[in-house]
Amino acid sequence: MAWEIVVGIETHAQLATKSKIFSGSSTAFGAEPNTQASAVDIALPGVLPVLNAQAVELAVRFGIAVGANINRKSIFARKNYFYPDLPKGYQISQYEIPVVQGGSLRIAMLEGEKTIRLTRAHLEEDAGKSLHEDFRGMTGIDLNRAGTPLLEIVSEPDLRGAKEAVAYAHAMHALVRWIGICDGNMQEGSFRCDANVSVRRIGDEKLGTRCEIKNLNSFRFMEHAIEYEARRQIELIEDGKPVVQETRLYDPDKNETRSMRSKEDAQDYRYFPDPDLLPLVISDSDVERIRATMPALPETRREEFVAYGIPSSQASQLTSSIEMSTYALRAISNAPKGSAVTIANWITGPLSSRLNDENLDISKSKVPADILAALFARVADGTISGSTAVGKVLPAMWSGAGSPDEIIEKQGLKQISDSGAIGKIVDEVLAANVKQVEDYRAGKEKAFNSLVGQVMKRSQGKANPAQVNEILRRKLQGS
Repeated sequence: MAWEIVVGIETHAQLATKSKIFSGSSTAFGAEPNTQASAVDIALPGVLPVLNAQAVELAVRFGIAVGANINRKSIFARKNYFYPDLPKGYQISQYEIPVVQGGSLRIAMLEGEKTIRLTRAHLEEDAGKSLHEDFRGMTGIDLNRAGTPLLEIVSEPDLRGAKEAVAYAHAMHALVRWIGICDGNMQEGSFRCDANVSVRRIGDEKLGTRCEIKNLNSFRFMEHAIEYEARRQIELIEDGKPVVQETRLYDPDKNETRSMRSKEDAQDYRYFPDPDLLPLVISDSDVERIRATMPALPETRREEFVAYGIPSSQASQLTSSIEMSTYALRAISNAPKGSAVTIANWITGPLSSRLNDENLDISKSKVPADILAALFARVADGTISGSTAVGKVLPAMWSGAGSPDEIIEKQGLKQISDSGAIGKIVDEVLAANVKQVEDYRAGKEKAFNSLVGQVMKRSQGKANPAQVNEILRRKLQGS
């Protein structure tokens, strides 16, 4: 309890361009090794990089989304280091003047929302990939990823602990997908995070020595890695040993981090402006043109849902992705007025449960949004009850049994709304449950609920619940 964990996250989001940042090579995933590496990508003598304009636009979209400053003039630099899958011996990146500076991202925690400051977001090229598994005693080099456009997003050390770090990563992942700059596919390496972890005693202002955990491509692994690394550092300090600044890798099989290399500082990379690339100049009109194409952001959409009367926590669930948000809005807009809260409950409850069971995204839902709205309409007009809709009709729709009306007709689910027929069932139940009638009249409200259940059971769940309650209470009160 005497320690505080401090985390900063560096996110590498692969930008959703069809070609690389400085060449025309494809960025498609899964090609045979070294089949998507041009002369520029493999750094043959005499080649020159040409900047991909779409990558710049996607970076600007991100800057607008997080309320950052878009630098109207930025420069590319050479980040010098040797690694086998870096063919030029340097990486083209941005250092002193990035395209995006500042900004913030809000995360939702149980104790409330928290704003995480962003330091910067800069454009850079990815390196290739070293392949260790397929070559006995050797390493293969695949340069298909070399030159793939990345936006590196750096947070301030505002995160406290693994859970906040994971919440931040989730929020960032949702945002880059929401605004269409990255597909967010972690398995394919499109979205990767490095966690800079340090510890300090609670009350200390000075940050501890940080260690960077590289290439965390799973939210679960991120949480485990940060928790392990924090424990490791605390144990070192409590044993009187120093924490060494270094880069570490997380081993999920052993649930531990291990040393990879000493952590470099900026001066170790010998940054200098790339002489082959002109400064990047972005005009005010460029920014405004891109701003005009932006979708409503998650925060705005969340406020729309709250305005419908949907609780804030549930509104956050509905804005977990742009696909979920679009589905919910479509269902609400197609359903009768006043249906938003029930529709939200159906989406975050039984519908999400079925999606999770089959590992499907909301965009692949077997019940389209307008059909879900049509089902609610049958509840609103009294054709069926809400429990019948969720318990019987929705599962049948999911299985492809037809439209709500077809299923209701085929299965004979239409609600009994005839007051005379319901009154007759109520009379039968009252006659058969004298003791519960006496209990109710003696002030035991639970007896009333039991009698309602008996009526619904006798009607095979078809009686209109509102009418059952009204008629039963009236008869019990002798009116």
